[in-house]
Amino acid sequence: MDPLSSSPSSSSKPQVLDGSEIMELVANNHLFSSFVDHKFQDLDTDKDGKLSLQELHPAVADIGAALGLPPQGTSLDSDNIYSQLEKYLTYGPTWPVLNEFTHGSRDKVSKTEFKEVLSDILLGMAAGLKRDPIVILRMDGEDLLEFINSSAYEPEMIATFSEINLPEGSLHDYIVKAFENLTVEQGMPPPSDSWVMSDIIEPALESCAAGENWDKPVSQEIFLFEFKRAAEHVAQRLKEQPVIVAHSENTFDGSSIRRLLSNKFELDKSLNTALQSVPRDKTGKLPKEHLQLALDLVAPLAGLPPLGALDEMDKLLLDVFKMVDADDGKVVKEDEFKKLLTEILGAVMLQLEGSPISVSSNSVVHEPLACSSTLLTPPS
Repeated sequence: MDPLSSSPSSSSKPQVLDGSEIMELVANNHLFSSFVDHKFQDLDTDKDGKLSLQELHPAVADIGAALGLPPQGTSLDSDNIYSQLEKYLTYGPTWPVLNEFTHGSRDKVSKTEFKEVLSDILLGMAAGLKRDPIVILRMDGEDLLEFINSSAYEPEMIATFSEINLPEGSLHDYIVKAFENLTVEQGMPPPSDSWVMSDIIEPALESCAAGENWDKPVSQEIFLFEFKRAAEHVAQRLKEQPVIVAHSENTFDGSSIRRLLSNKFELDKSLNTALQSVPRDKTGKLPKEHLQLALDLVAPLAGLPPLGALDEMDKLLLDVFKMVDADDGKVVKEDEFKKLLTEILGAVMLQLEGSPISVSSNSVVHEPLACSSTLLTPPS
């Protein structure tokens, strides 16, 4: 599917998703009630007045689609953005969200329960967006042209050329590698997206292939000349087919964990909710090996990415798990399990306060921002 070429606007001015529209929707009781009525009716396909787990699945998927992101699992970048948006959701399968809707005990949810939990989810998303806004960029080639015609072009591309290690590489290989090194700030949508590579870069390179230098040995001079020519063709492709990119930056500094630990009510609530989804043994005790699962369930409220989303964070978490002997095979009572989980959160907080972890993500948007979701579109 082609990335959206006409939204969010006809100009290249960035659009910022900061959660304000979501906050306004939830704060307007009349509008939000009407919104819930319409969405509940749409989801209640068997018209029994309650939503089953199967009927809730579209609601979960739509929360991401409403913000213009590709489906989860499309790429690591888009999944990282999802993890920042879905403050009440967890990475991967949607069962933790459905568990939140059904309180872990029933397979149906009433309209009142749906409204309450949906409000919590949306407010969580809005809070996350307020703290870490997502910038929607319309990339139409103008910034790329500005870069290749600027004084920064030659020194930066010389540095790029010197870093490319392709002893047997062709000029085509060098140019593709150089495009992979360009950034969104330089006007290049992420080439890691297969559509960008197949529909923007490769066609542009094909139109350059007849150049007199194409089959010559790769030198710095030839590289600079031919890459600029290729970039001009890419810019033209972007002008004809603008690409929408969701850009997100986040710094994990432990502040969200500190807020959670300082609020005993919220901490107890989040721990109790998480433990509802953690398997127990026959005696009702909790295996310490499930501390990772429990932390993943608490992660959204603690401002942490899910396990597997960020290598640097995974290393930190695994070190903390070793500290509490999470893999010693023992089972513990619920109070001890909560104590260990709280200790883990505290240790992670101290590590992040001392050495914050920053991450930047760029993901090509393959669905229209305004109409890809039926869940978050208020009734007319």
